[in-house]
Amino acid sequence: MVSGIGRAVNERISNLLYALGFAVEVFRAIPEYLSSGRTRARILVAQVLFTGVEALAVVAALSAAIGAVIIIQGFNLLPALGQEQLIFVILIAVITREFGPILTAFIVVARSGTAITTELGHNVVSHEIEAYLATGINPISFLVVPRLLGVTISVVLLNIYFNVFGLLGSYAVSQFVSPIAFDVYVYGLFDAVTLTDLFTSVTKSLVFGVIIALVATYHGFAVARAATEIPQRAIRSVGHGVVLCILANTVITLVSYL
Repeated sequence: MVSGIGRAVNERISNLLYALGFAVEVFRAIPEYLSSGRTRARILVAQVLFTGVEALAVVAALSAAIGAVIIIQGFNLLPALGQEQLIFVILIAVITREFGPILTAFIVVARSGTAITTELGHNVVSHEIEAYLATGINPISFLVVPRLLGVTISVVLLNIYFNVFGLLGSYAVSQFVSPIAFDVYVYGLFDAVTLTDLFTSVTKSLVFGVIIALVATYHGFAVARAATEIPQRAIRSVGHGVVLCILANTVITLVSYL
C-alpha cells in the first residue's frame, strides 16, 4: 500500500518535472522559430485562423448574452439601492476583468486545445515526429512554437472582441429595459474603467493563451504508440487547461487588488 502510494507520488513528480522541462524547451525554441522562413509562418497563420476567426460567432453570442443579463439584473436591483451608476463598474468588473478572459480561455480550451492535442497525437502515432528528427527539423520549433504564439495571439484578440460585443450587447438591451443615451453610456464606461482593469484583462489573456498551448502540445507529444491514447490525452488536456486557467485567474486577480 505504502509502496504503491510512493510510486504514484514519484510518477506525479516525474510528470511535473517533464512538463516543466517541456515548457522550458518551448520557450528556448521561440528565437529559432522567429528566425525561420515563411513556411513555418503558415502554421502560425493557420492556428490564428482556426483558434481566433472560427470562434468569433460563439464568442459574440456568449458575450452579448452575458452583457444583456448584467444589464437586466442591474437595472432591476440597483435602483432600489440608489446606486444606478454602479452598473458601469459592474460591467467593467464582470466583463472586462473576469468573464472576458476566462470564458474566452474556456472556449479556446474546448475547441483548439483538443484539436491541437489530437493533431500532435496523430503525428506521434504515425511516426511523423521521428521523421522530423531524422531530417534535422526541431519538432518543438516547427510544431509547438507556432501553436503557442497563434493560440496566445488569438486568446488576446478574442478577449478584446468579447469585451466589445459584451458592452455593445448590454447597451442594446438597456434600450428596452431603461433607455439611456449612447454618449452617456460610453462616458459611464470610460469613467468606470481604469488602466488596472485593462492591464489585468490583457495579462490574463496572455497567461491563459500560454497555458492552453503548452498543456495541449504537452499532452499531444505525451501520446506513446497507440491511437487509443489520443482521446484520453485530449480529455486530460481540457481538464488540466481549465484547472490551470482558473488557478492563474485567481492569482492574477488577487495580485491586481493588492
